[in-house]
Amino acid sequence: MAKTKELSKDVRDKIVDLHKAGMGYKTIAKQLGEKVTTVGAIIRKWKKHKRTVNLPRPGAPCKISPRGVAMIMRTVRNQPRTTREDLVNDLKAAGTIVTKKTIGNTLRREGLKSCSARKVPLLKKVHIHARLKFANEHLNDSEDIWVKVLWSDETKMEVFGINSTRRVWRRRNAAYDPKNTIPTVKHGGGNIMLWGCFSAKGTGQLHRIKGTMDGAMYRQILGENLLPSARALKMGRGWA
Repeated sequence: MAKTKELSKDVRDKIVDLHKAGMGYKTIAKQLGEKVTTVGAIIRKWKKHKRTVNLPRPGAPCKISPRGVAMIMRTVRNQPRTTREDLVNDLKAAGTIVTKKTIGNTLRREGLKSCSARKVPLLKKVHIHARLKFANEHLNDSEDIWVKVLWSDETKMEVFGINSTRRVWRRRNAAYDPKNTIPTVKHGGGNIMLWGCFSAKGTGQLHRIKGTMDGAMYRQILGENLLPSARALKMGRGWA
């Protein structure tokens, strides 16, 4: 993982001299105790630039080798919530010492950015299949049909673990990839429970639910909030 020490100019010149003398890559490598790939790289550079010294770099050299970049990218793909400190420790264990800033710059060059993880409802497979089935069945419905739909639901959200913002490394347009989200459930203490509704024309009334909701309370909520919301939104006849 750690970068190897660069060869001195004398060794590089010796490799070129032996190549000019007609020796092959393997023979040169064996005689000088170097890798064949190293010998080949030096000779190719000499053929192209007619020099064995390193060319001036446009900026500071990369502190993480290509293998190290591949390692941290693999880690982040599998665990998007991996922190920069975790990656610093992983590289340190592999022999490369870098800072958290270097980790961040490397990930951004690879097309990733640090974003707040989106909070989404925790769904079982049966829920996912049911929603997908509904979406496919109504995929070609016209806009006129959806304008007549008034959606309603009640919720009380409690985040698993610490109720704070978590960040993930992800690419653009990947916000709702399951690996990049935090699942939430409709139970837990400390939060209020709300009922609300909306349609293509806007939002309806919002009602706070006190106590445990049963069938009678739910019908009362619909009677006091759903119909007034439909009238306020001018849903017209035939709304659902």
